[in-house]
Amino acid sequence: MITKYNSFEEIDARLKILRLQREIATENLKLHLNKVKSDLSPVQFFSGFKGSLQQMALTFALQKLSRLFRRTRQLELLN
Repeated sequence: MITKYNSFEEIDARLKILRLQREIATENLKLHLNKVKSDLSPVQFFSGFKGSLQQMALTFALQKLSRLFRRTRQLELLN
């Protein structure tokens, strides 16, 4: 697509528009880069696992308690 310009003012206006578009694209890229950095930070990374870790710990504790209660109940029945 070839554009014909009739004056230097038109060329300057087009160059200004292109320069502003490039600046917007650069700032948009910086914004996305900072978002990715914050999403991949250790605090965010491990906070996602915090809920899973708590659930696993609770399940483990409940299993141990249920085994303990079963064992004490079996001992009571044997005595």
